[in-house]
Amino acid sequence: MSPVDQKHRPRSGAADDLPPEVDLEEEAAEEIVAPSGPDVAFTAIDWTPHAGDADGMVGAEVIQTLVKRLPNAPGVYRMMNAAGDVLYVGKARSLKKRVTNYAQGRFHTSRIGRMVRETATMEFVVTRTEIEALLLEANLIKRLRPRFNVLMRDDKSFPYILLTGDHVSPGIYKHRGARSRKGDYFGPFASAGAVGRTINSLQRAFLLRSCTNSFYKNRTRPCLLYQIKRCAGPCTGEISHTDYAELVAEAKDFLSGRSQKVKTEISAAMQQASENLDFERAAIYRDRLAALSHVQSHQGINPQTVEEADVFAIHQEGGQVCIQVFFFRTGQNWGNRAYFPKADPALEASEVLGSFLAQFYDDKPTPRAILLSHAVEEQELLAEALSTRAGRKVSISVPQRGEKKDLTDNALQNAREALGRRLAETSTQARLLTGFAETFGLAKPPVRIEVYDNSHIMGTNAVGAMVVAGPEGFVKNQYRKFNIRSTEITPGDDFGMMREVMERRFSRLLKEHGDAPQSAETAGEAEDDIEGVSGFPAWPDVILIDGGQGQMTAVRKILADLGIEDRVVAIGIAKGQDRDAGRERFFVRGRDSFSLPVRDPVLYFVQRLRDEVHRFAIGSHRARRKKEMVKSPLDEISGIGPGRKRALLMHFGTAKAVSRAAVEDLVVVDGISEQVAKLVYNHFHES
Repeated sequence: MSPVDQKHRPRSGAADDLPPEVDLEEEAAEEIVAPSGPDVAFTAIDWTPHAGDADGMVGAEVIQTLVKRLPNAPGVYRMMNAAGDVLYVGKARSLKKRVTNYAQGRFHTSRIGRMVRETATMEFVVTRTEIEALLLEANLIKRLRPRFNVLMRDDKSFPYILLTGDHVSPGIYKHRGARSRKGDYFGPFASAGAVGRTINSLQRAFLLRSCTNSFYKNRTRPCLLYQIKRCAGPCTGEISHTDYAELVAEAKDFLSGRSQKVKTEISAAMQQASENLDFERAAIYRDRLAALSHVQSHQGINPQTVEEADVFAIHQEGGQVCIQVFFFRTGQNWGNRAYFPKADPALEASEVLGSFLAQFYDDKPTPRAILLSHAVEEQELLAEALSTRAGRKVSISVPQRGEKKDLTDNALQNAREALGRRLAETSTQARLLTGFAETFGLAKPPVRIEVYDNSHIMGTNAVGAMVVAGPEGFVKNQYRKFNIRSTEITPGDDFGMMREVMERRFSRLLKEHGDAPQSAETAGEAEDDIEGVSGFPAWPDVILIDGGQGQMTAVRKILADLGIEDRVVAIGIAKGQDRDAGRERFFVRGRDSFSLPVRDPVLYFVQRLRDEVHRFAIGSHRARRKKEMVKSPLDEISGIGPGRKRALLMHFGTAKAVSRAAVEDLVVVDGISEQVAKLVYNHFHES
């Protein structure tokens, strides 16, 4: 649960934190612990004026009613429509003044006008300072994803390099997520691939192990990594713990920015070994130096005057936005990543970049310096907020000259090129969707296409898969898999499996998003489709089924039973003669089956969709089959969790031995009471 949702009774003295305009006897005040860094904690008051007088009102009218009792204090406001969906989250130095602007009904952009017209109610959170309001606003935007805010579309955590500190022989690993393990973390890196390449080079340079602790513990002779000179072999004593600790210290120095010192020491050791005629050892040092040079040569720009900074550059074109981010740590370039946030085309670059920065650092460590290509609104306030979160000074600047200006210019050039590539891909996708609509007789290009397939081996571990495509290509966060659960389906019955998938998918869709919008076959210029959480339509315009007439008959019956047969266009794709690509037959309601010309771009497009659903279905099936293969009979016993399962296996060795054990033998195991022992015994001796 988000901290913002954790509500408690008002603490004693809470009224001292409120502005005088708020009447605690009239309004209910609830304490909210707002998101903060490890050294920051603050309290906000969730406060909503009486809304009874505004029942039935919408737009500026309802806002005028609510603004009368608002305090002249900093805080965060949420604008919501009649269905309770959050339309917009904003922060203000003075809630009363900011919301009054909306109530006046004079708007600079059509976006704000639409937002106000849809507003049916508002909620407010009063904070003590504007900094707290800024931090809380960023947290709420990321959590609620309001339609009218600037939204980050790619919010994956960044990978780090971890040098462990909880083992006598520390290892080097790729790490993503919470930093709960003891050790030194170096990053962030732009991608998992960048981390993998760096670790491979560091293993050649410093011979650090990358195996698990259990693998290390059970070795009796060196593994292959030792043979190919990627590990020093501390597990079997090929190197002493003291000498291995020196290698770890050198790796820390290199990753901490003291690379020249490390290279000088290795070079001196190589020279000394050569003078002592120990040419084999000198060759080892030579290879380590070459590996270090390889690491640095693949880092692109390595600035001389920038020790630790993130560089942001924004470019707008064709109604889309690209923000390019470069990461510099310890004077080294650790990669870059392009973001394409969702933003209204009418917004200025400074507005988009400012909102993006607040969300970007909501759950990520902040560097000491942030370099921007464009000045952002409230730059000083944002720097102060990030400094408060980080517990140290964070500077935000727009370089005008020198090496820092070169870095932002380079990031800006990358942003232009990345957005150019995306616009070209989007244009191509738009042409394909237009051609798709013409080929299959749709009134307009589809916005959401869902493709379905099944995967199984003789009916075992059956999985249904759904992939989704739209105007910007595949939408992977919308993919879904369906573990076939019905016991009434005959193993290998593809029709029955598809029937279950369709029932589960569209029954849930009706429950969560109501009636289907008008289909792409008859929609014409209908209103926008019902949107899901991410703003992408929840309802498909078209569903593609990997199958022929039999599959389509089963699918259409399900759609008819649910009352949506006329709302969703269903198209079947049957493999052609000899299962050759290019000879596929298409089945559409109201038309005879047909094929497309071999070189038709729409045919290639459909083949790509079908190949993607094949890949996803087979991958999901293999994952389920692998899980089934390593499944233990102990997993089926209710009340036996991972801890007790581990204790039983450690004591008896195998699940088969556990099944043969008597109750008296089972109670000897740590954590197994007599009641649990009887439960285990009865499971294996039901008769």
